[in-house]
Amino acid sequence: MKLHFTKMHGAGNDFVVIDCVRQSVQLSQGKLRFIADRQRGVGCDQVLLVGPPDHPDADFRYTIFNADGSEAGQCGNGARCFARFVREQRLSNKRELAVQTTNGMMHLRTGEDGRVLANLGAPVFEPADIPFTATAHSLEYTLDAGNETYQVGALSMGNPHVVLQVPSCNDAPVASLGPLIECHERFPERVNVGFMEVCSRTEIKLRVFERGAGETQACGTGACAAAVHGMRMGLLDNAVTVQLPGGKLSVSWAGDNEPVWLGGPTATVFEGAIRLRP
Repeated sequence: MKLHFTKMHGAGNDFVVIDCVRQSVQLSQGKLRFIADRQRGVGCDQVLLVGPPDHPDADFRYTIFNADGSEAGQCGNGARCFARFVREQRLSNKRELAVQTTNGMMHLRTGEDGRVLANLGAPVFEPADIPFTATAHSLEYTLDAGNETYQVGALSMGNPHVVLQVPSCNDAPVASLGPLIECHERFPERVNVGFMEVCSRTEIKLRVFERGAGETQACGTGACAAAVHGMRMGLLDNAVTVQLPGGKLSVSWAGDNEPVWLGGPTATVFEGAIRLRP
């Protein structure tokens, strides 16, 4: 099977985007892993599928797969690249899109300057809905990992996140602590792990160890989760800049039950085709 694709990134968070509207696509978990492999395939953090919707109010269906072939519930940077892809490929000229995802409807807005804003919906804090094992909802939780105990925030942005505040992002134990928390028994569906350094009330630094992908250059939902946690803790204003290794993202949130908005750069890197074995 010969598969046409587009390589894109949002602040260094990179994707293989596949048009499932104009070509027939059937991808097993093994084929997804092959596409995402940086040595043998194309290489990416996530594979994004742009497909026709089966909901009458949606323009497209948005499906996300991690580099290990597992399906993800949400990807904010991917959503912004999705909107750019749709316009560049002339699948739609709408500046506002309603996109069907596994977790419901998402709205994407493209400005006159080409900047894409993604409405990621309201954050979810109830432990059972993250999902996270806890006796009751709290702003912070005690979490044992390795031989240490950490105070963490836990929430869902369409996918589960845990946020640790650290004195220095550069020195954060992402490579060692990230995998331990990602697969922690209290997160039955695994979890994305954010290491947040608060620089001021309007700016944070962040590194994210993503479930199924490892540390990435940027994570849109991770940026939203960290910013929201910082806001709830009284550390941040309701609009912040998030510095990630791959670039800067903007996050704004008006408070409980309100949607989180994510903005930042997107880029198309190249187009190509890859031949997959049956």
